[in-house]
Amino acid sequence: MALFSCQPALPVLETPLPTPIALTRQPSPSATFTDVPLTPTASPIPTATPVPHPMSIAALRAGVYPGSEIVIERELERGANYRRFYAYYLSEGLKIYALLTIPNGDMPAGGWPAIVFNHGYIPPDVYRTTERYVAYVDRLARARYIVFRIDYRGHDRSEGQATGAYGHPGYLIDVLNAVSSLQRHPQVNPDKIGMWGHSMGGYLTLRAMVVSAQVKAGVIWAGVVASYPEMLYNWRRTGSFTPSPSSRGASWRGTWLEMYGTPEQNPEFWASISANTYLSDLSGPLQLHHGTADEDVPVEFSIRLAEQARAAGQTAELYLYEGDNHNISKFFTTAMNRTIAFFDSVLK
Repeated sequence: MALFSCQPALPVLETPLPTPIALTRQPSPSATFTDVPLTPTASPIPTATPVPHPMSIAALRAGVYPGSEIVIERELERGANYRRFYAYYLSEGLKIYALLTIPNGDMPAGGWPAIVFNHGYIPPDVYRTTERYVAYVDRLARARYIVFRIDYRGHDRSEGQATGAYGHPGYLIDVLNAVSSLQRHPQVNPDKIGMWGHSMGGYLTLRAMVVSAQVKAGVIWAGVVASYPEMLYNWRRTGSFTPSPSSRGASWRGTWLEMYGTPEQNPEFWASISANTYLSDLSGPLQLHHGTADEDVPVEFSIRLAEQARAAGQTAELYLYEGDNHNISKFFTTAMNRTIAFFDSVLK
């Protein structure tokens, strides 16, 4: 897998734009955030367990994700300079539906650059393909990218069961098959595929980038990008998140603690399932965005990932937005401009 040089000092940006901050641990006064290393301080970084758990990075790397032809079911209302389609592809034999955008005009030599768009948590029983993230997809599509906003299994008309992302590999398998399916599309440049993820979709983006070498750049907004020990100890939502009945299965926290012990008792297991253990293998550079007033995912998750990625010799840009929320609503235009400029620098 390709390695990228460490990102130099973050640029100084003019006010009133939010400025990237120094990568230091600065917990909010209103929250307690315990610094949790991946392994005990005195121990070396562990390798994966001999028999990989299905959620381990080793097991996911051993998987095969062939994707399929992308089948267009119908064309939707056109965008400003692009066409929109309701489509599906196959993942483990399941029909996974998606919103597909294709730019108008002459295709560049080799095909259009493309972005797999990983949405955040929306209750699967209320999720709809053409709702939510409309402005996000529109900005990327206007920038002349093919955008593939996938519906994970069990969402809207996608087949399969919505088992959640953090305790089951199904959603990530859908993401990896989406990458392969895009590579097979005749209008996509197979060597210029990036990935965008929000919240839970950021978790999936990070994992995809340490499992597959095919994702050339990743942008994550308000991502659940912490190691599993940090997620275990430091993720207490204070916002309005409510799981839907279809995603309320047995908690990975309780089940895995009972089966494998705590991170202190079994650091090898918890490291083996954490993408953060494998950041030296990132398939491309990262750009991270997070609002400092996010009540759903701690801003410290993004700060720590940037620190870890840079320590591993990788490029990781970090932008924090003072007083902004989980969706980065106040600085949406600024964050999206930076997102597009970053993708352009890598994929065009």
